[in-house]
Amino acid sequence: MNHRDLSTLGAGFGNEALGSQAVFRAAMQALSHPGRVVSVLHDAQTPAKTQGASAALLLALLDADCTLWLSDSFAATDAALWLHFHTGCRIVADPAQAQFVWVAQGDAMPTLASLNQGSDAYPDQSTTCVVDVATVQPGSADRPGWGLRGPGIQDQTHLQVQGVAPDFLAQWADNHTRFPRGVDVFLASSTTVVGLPRTTNIHQQGGL
Repeated sequence: MNHRDLSTLGAGFGNEALGSQAVFRAAMQALSHPGRVVSVLHDAQTPAKTQGASAALLLALLDADCTLWLSDSFAATDAALWLHFHTGCRIVADPAQAQFVWVAQGDAMPTLASLNQGSDAYPDQSTTCVVDVATVQPGSADRPGWGLRGPGIQDQTHLQVQGVAPDFLAQWADNHTRFPRGVDVFLASSTTVVGLPRTTNIHQQGGL
């Protein structure tokens, strides 16, 4: 990691314990209710060119035992140094070796199948992928978008997402069939996150 002037880095949570707990609760709410758009409230000074919600999410989830891979656009920002400084996480060059993967908006995402899938005995050891998107907001059954079903969802919920890879749903369908192995994903905008645990079935609706 390049040596940089640490005095220029943004601060983490004003109160590390309370700030981390609040964001962690938001993350757990998002995973417990797949497809629900959850606000991420925090006071961290997140790096430029990152979605604030995803930066805060990783600030809460990472620690010194965690490995993180970042997509190319983050190389021109302080994102890696900021997270390493505040959490002690290790940055790795191979996404397949990372416990967490962070993808900038518009960057190519490693295929879900190429990431650590965990095992039948230890499915919790799989990669968690955090993807910055342009927008993610609630949808409805009569509008083009995603329909989601599965544990934590009453009947069906709907999302409209802009900024994911064109083949994301095809990759997700394959990821879903790998249960209990597979990757969990967070989609993040500037202030919100949506959790997509591997148990969730997602289909395109509206003919698009």
